[in-house]
Amino acid sequence: MNPDAATLWKGPRWALAVLLAALGMLGPFSIDTYLPAFAGIARSLGATPVEIQQTLSAYLLSFAFMSLFHGALSDSFGRRPVVLAGVAVFTLASVGCAMAQSIEMLIACRALQGLSTGAGIVVSRAVIRDMFPPADAQRVMAQVTLFFGVAPAIAPIVGGVLFVHLGWHAVFWFLAGVGVVLWLANWAMLPETLHASHRQPFRIGHLMRGYRELVLNRRFVLLCLASGVPFNGMFLYVLSAPTFLGELLGLAPTQFFWFFCVSIGGIMAGATVSGRLAGRIEPERQIRWGFWVMVVVSLANLLANWLFTADVSWALIPIGLYAFGWAMMVPVVTLLALDVVPMRRGMASSLQAFVGSAANGLVAGALAPLVMHSARALALAAVGLMSIGLVAWVLVRRVPAPQAAVVAPRP
Repeated sequence: MNPDAATLWKGPRWALAVLLAALGMLGPFSIDTYLPAFAGIARSLGATPVEIQQTLSAYLLSFAFMSLFHGALSDSFGRRPVVLAGVAVFTLASVGCAMAQSIEMLIACRALQGLSTGAGIVVSRAVIRDMFPPADAQRVMAQVTLFFGVAPAIAPIVGGVLFVHLGWHAVFWFLAGVGVVLWLANWAMLPETLHASHRQPFRIGHLMRGYRELVLNRRFVLLCLASGVPFNGMFLYVLSAPTFLGELLGLAPTQFFWFFCVSIGGIMAGATVSGRLAGRIEPERQIRWGFWVMVVVSLANLLANWLFTADVSWALIPIGLYAFGWAMMVPVVTLLALDVVPMRRGMASSLQAFVGSAANGLVAGALAPLVMHSARALALAAVGLMSIGLVAWVLVRRVPAPQAAVVAPRP
């Protein structure tokens, strides 16, 4: 934690949480806002469905790759310059997407968006731990998770309205506008939270030793798996939404919002509980509670789908409850991972984001297409993804925790 943190931010804690959450929302907005415009983009640019899909793949791959470096750069040059540079490049890339006259140009600009978007998501986690002691950091992380949960619900609606009334170019002009507003807000408000004594030298050898230290740290790797993989037990249903909701549950496209209300509601409720529990109980107990919720709900969902035909009257409820359990435990696990090597929190955040985005990419590209047409297969896959995180957490508890990661409960 920065020893001068008390003087860096004079406003209320929730205001900083909103600023950091807005940075994190760039990712969901970059993906979900333009999805309703796929058909219009294909017609306008004469692109095939495979080429349109490549605009998403290019973004996801470049996002995962650059996530490895945003945090490490912020450890050397500071949090503020990396955030401002990332948002600036994102804004220019969005303008490029809006002006694209060919599918090749659109793919290239989407890749540039992916390279830059992660700066806000990755660095904002390090900023939180720079500014707050563990219990307060958990509360802010929970607030960020709560605000962040709204983005996937809002983005497709905004994108759909813009596409219908103004065309697909307007979607990317909107993202460029968001980038301008975010850059100005962070220029005016975001302090430099990395203390001068914590800066790491920007040398290739030093960076490689840092990556090696983290990758070989068993506790860190397990915490990354425990935080990054279980999310996909819910994300799998998001990726499969058109088939799961339309074909299996028989919902019309205008009724899909119920699914997003349930899942986002679960995230927001879980994040609220996580913030209220911060400092009141041991972090390990809170994580256990979150995993218990996910285990019980996942198994109940599997059993229900095995015994009955999936029906809208009950099939959405387990997804919302699962999201609640995930959001209750993930702020704590994230902070524990950042505290494994306190002097390299930016790099730790980078690697943590990479593990999560890589897992998301594998689920989106390989697993979801295999299971999306069967409610039973979806439920079974969700159990499997949750189990990876559960096993990782069980193994984490056998690895001694560094002193910096221990949080004493509030008296």
